[in-house]
Amino acid sequence: MRILLVKTSSLGDVIHNLPVVNDIRRHLPDAVIDWCVEESFAAIPRLHPEVHDIVPVAVRRWRRQVLSPSTWREIGAARQRLSDGKYDRVIDTQGLVKSALVARQAGVPVSGYAAASAREPAAVRFYGHRFVVPRDLHAVERNRRLVAAALGYAVDTPLDYGLVAPELALPWLPAEPFAVFLSATSRDDKLWPETHWQELGQALAGQGVRAVLPGGSAVERERAGRLAAAIPGALAAPTLSIAELAVLLGRAQAAVGVDTGLTHLAAALRTPTVALYTATDPGLTGVLGTGFHCNLGGRAVIPAVSDVLAALPGSA
Repeated sequence: MRILLVKTSSLGDVIHNLPVVNDIRRHLPDAVIDWCVEESFAAIPRLHPEVHDIVPVAVRRWRRQVLSPSTWREIGAARQRLSDGKYDRVIDTQGLVKSALVARQAGVPVSGYAAASAREPAAVRFYGHRFVVPRDLHAVERNRRLVAAALGYAVDTPLDYGLVAPELALPWLPAEPFAVFLSATSRDDKLWPETHWQELGQALAGQGVRAVLPGGSAVERERAGRLAAAIPGALAAPTLSIAELAVLLGRAQAAVGVDTGLTHLAAALRTPTVALYTATDPGLTGVLGTGFHCNLGGRAVIPAVSDVLAALPGSA
């Protein structure tokens, strides 16, 4: 059986979809599993050894360049590649109109959420098979239940993201124990105060744990550098790919992060993870994993440094 999973974005949502790959392999061991994903997040399913092929799309970029001839050539090539897959099942776990339209390009009836379950009820008009999945479940569980219903098995196995970090050398990493501080996120109201990061880093430094601070954009790298300068022994990481970030997070003693996809990646890699929420409710989309994980804060609730220290395993 050839199966196409459609979960295109964003980073955290793509990570939340990883456990369905292991579920499928356990129940349908001969299945071939492909994944359609936004080009900028394609590195995530590539970390799963049971994903056979990645079909990248660039809906975000195409929208910005809709009048460009190259955009339409890329759309045509993506449509052809999806059709050439000759899939037996296509499952859209995103539940959005844009993902449903992408899934339809494979040329077979698409399985997706029923109207009462989809994030955008209008998406169901593009589905050939619709399934009711309670909306009050965690996003990981919703993905697992939808795929199980579409393929005819029960969710009866333990959660497993199945990620394998690549063997990459990061020669700049400290030899001492370190914690990764994921201080950057897409919205300013999701940030944790810089004074809190400094206090946390200073406390961990006193326990012999160095802080490593990655950053993607120029603004994020500037913040990481500023924080590292205020924390004894801290290190602002160079610009890293997703694969390199997976290596970094997988080797860390712990990760502390705001509401961002990389915090979910840390939890998926079984790194002890404390997630900090200041503007959103973590109830249905907080970090979830099989290793130690903890969600602190919530909408208009800023976690205290003392709460983070109390939550971190082995921290005094």
